[in-house]
Amino acid sequence: MKLSAVRNEQVSAQLAIASGQNLDNVKAVVGDRRSLDWRLRFAFLSLIWGFSFLLIKVGTEGYAPFQVTLGRLVFGTLVLATALAWKRERLPRGTRTWGHLAVTAFFLNALPFSLFAYAELTIPSTLAGICNATSPLWGMALSLVALSEDRPTRRRVAGLGIGFLGVLTVLGAWQGFQGLDATGTAMALLASLSYPIGWIYLRRTLAGSSHSNLSLAGAQLLLATAQLAVVTPLFTTLPNRFAVLPLLATVALGALGTGVAMLVQYGLVAEVGPTTAQMVTYFIPVIATAAGVAILGESLTWSTPVGAAIVLAGAALTQSRPKSQA
Repeated sequence: MKLSAVRNEQVSAQLAIASGQNLDNVKAVVGDRRSLDWRLRFAFLSLIWGFSFLLIKVGTEGYAPFQVTLGRLVFGTLVLATALAWKRERLPRGTRTWGHLAVTAFFLNALPFSLFAYAELTIPSTLAGICNATSPLWGMALSLVALSEDRPTRRRVAGLGIGFLGVLTVLGAWQGFQGLDATGTAMALLASLSYPIGWIYLRRTLAGSSHSNLSLAGAQLLLATAQLAVVTPLFTTLPNRFAVLPLLATVALGALGTGVAMLVQYGLVAEVGPTTAQMVTYFIPVIATAAGVAILGESLTWSTPVGAAIVLAGAALTQSRPKSQA
């Protein structure tokens, strides 16, 4: 089964490196170890991705958004570099490959990570997590135009409409979007749009690459880190003091929410397949909302969970396919 069949754009931010390669190739990266039940790893992945929005919020309380993003990428890259060294794998070679990965790193890592960090300066982490859940909707809309194998069906078009109705519900459109920070919300939605743009670009350029998934993922994060290393000093200054809690949040965000998460996701795809593994997306906004309310004390109105449920229902419809195409 080709991993390019995966249509879930949020998961594709982590799975995109595997696009066009079969499951045997993924197993070659992560091994075929099943010492820990896949359901526990699935739950762990849901938790660390769901808590990422809380960690972003905590990180930006002590550091500038670009600094949080740079730290996230640095620690995520260190995790993958360690995995590469452990498996004695090399980074990919070829100017063309690195050029495509640079574009992919921008749209799948540097840009969305930065946008979410800036967004959470003015919007709750709960809203950021729900905006993130719109990625499958953006992805389906874009793939109908950019990918010839994706043809619109009534069910998928209906899912797209339902999903964006859910977005309007979350944002309180009937109240004129009162109390909503338009800039922060727009940044979060643009971040969710960035993922499928990067994924589609990757499918068009590096699908079926002979390089291992781990090698490509490591290079992608390395390039994203380099991009932020150039930008961050231009827009930020060194902090006067290093706040401990925001620093720990940034370390956890990078090491767990980015580095370890990618490795766990590869293992899930290898063991249970992309269809089951991609279901993690539907737990992320639930966990992000629960964490924001319970730990950060963020307010929650009825429209937020109701709208989120509508978004997820629409996203599920956009991902549905006839059994003959599964």
